[in-house]
Amino acid sequence: MDRLRQDFSLSALVAGLIAVIISYAGPLIIVFQAAHQAQLSNEATASWIWAISIGSGLTGLLLSWKLRVPVITAWSTPGAALLVSMLPTVSLAQAVGAYIVASLLIAVIALSGAFDKLMRRLPKAIAAAMLAGILFRFGAELFSSIRLQPLLVLSMLAAYLLFKRLSPRYAILSVLVVGCGLATSMGQLNTGALVLELAVPLWTAPQWSWNAIVNIGLPLALVSLTGQSVPGIAVLRTAGYQTAARPIVSVTAIGSLLLAPFACHGVNLAAITAAICTGREAHENPDKRYIAGIACGAFYLLMGTFGATLASVFAALPREMIAALAGLALFGAIATGLTGAMADEKQREPALITFLVTASGMSFLGLGAAFWGLIFGLVAFFALGYPRPHTAHTEARVGEQR
Repeated sequence: MDRLRQDFSLSALVAGLIAVIISYAGPLIIVFQAAHQAQLSNEATASWIWAISIGSGLTGLLLSWKLRVPVITAWSTPGAALLVSMLPTVSLAQAVGAYIVASLLIAVIALSGAFDKLMRRLPKAIAAAMLAGILFRFGAELFSSIRLQPLLVLSMLAAYLLFKRLSPRYAILSVLVVGCGLATSMGQLNTGALVLELAVPLWTAPQWSWNAIVNIGLPLALVSLTGQSVPGIAVLRTAGYQTAARPIVSVTAIGSLLLAPFACHGVNLAAITAAICTGREAHENPDKRYIAGIACGAFYLLMGTFGATLASVFAALPREMIAALAGLALFGAIATGLTGAMADEKQREPALITFLVTASGMSFLGLGAAFWGLIFGLVAFFALGYPRPHTAHTEARVGEQR
């Protein structure tokens, strides 16, 4: 506890808070959409939110404290997107069975060490480019929001630039304060969305269905690993943390397994919100940024306890304010990703392909842009990296003549 008090900083606390705000203001909407499409009851939906919040909070808090690294976990956003179309085709009990299978599969892959081997062989430039591509739209949305809310967004941008010059550690805090203050004064807060309600977990006994396992369980494991865990580890690597993936991915998989009967579709490493807590905005000293991970976990636990109440608070904030806050908070992470992607001239073109594919937001064969960015980038890396047979033969002959 003494070390926690010594390492505590307001900037790390704010980084954790902003990560939670962005999670509930954006990806949670997909969960609500999936629940609506499946016609789940309010009780089942509240239990789902409770489970993913508690799972994200516990795993992130414990891993950050144990590893002394800002480990940010969250529910699987691409997994929730998959469920929008697939959840209406099965019962909730069958879906829970599929969630359990997906969690077991991810745990086995993590504990076997296969995932660590994959991450060790992933070229650094491609990992950095994938990170930059994932975060690109958040930086772009900051400026596209100016058209809709010029005074609000430009004031937040001005506050960021001013405090970045005067006191960089509190630049994001100033943006949050200015944004909330202006939104309130301009009457932009949607107070009608506020509700007072505690979340109550609802147990659902699993049912085993090959249809649900094949169409939900296996794709859920695949998109969670490729769409969340790979980018999540890439965020940590780009920020300079070399922590093994095995304990992180296995702990989140086990947490998902335990919470699956409460409708948790999966908890895994975060990428977008993790970038907020692993950068210099959280703390100048990388060894003290783990406080942001602990703070993020604590805020998730608070959200899980009060469920719909705090979710409604974030829903009351203007969308343009959330977009501006996310974009400004991710400036440093985007810059780090682009720098890492372009640093090695030999890997520059594959990294560029990775960035463009990932930033495009494409979807093909049910898999998202991050996955295809990785695939296209690796294909280009190997295609351009291996010497052509004729070239290699010519170089060998020149060497013999010398």
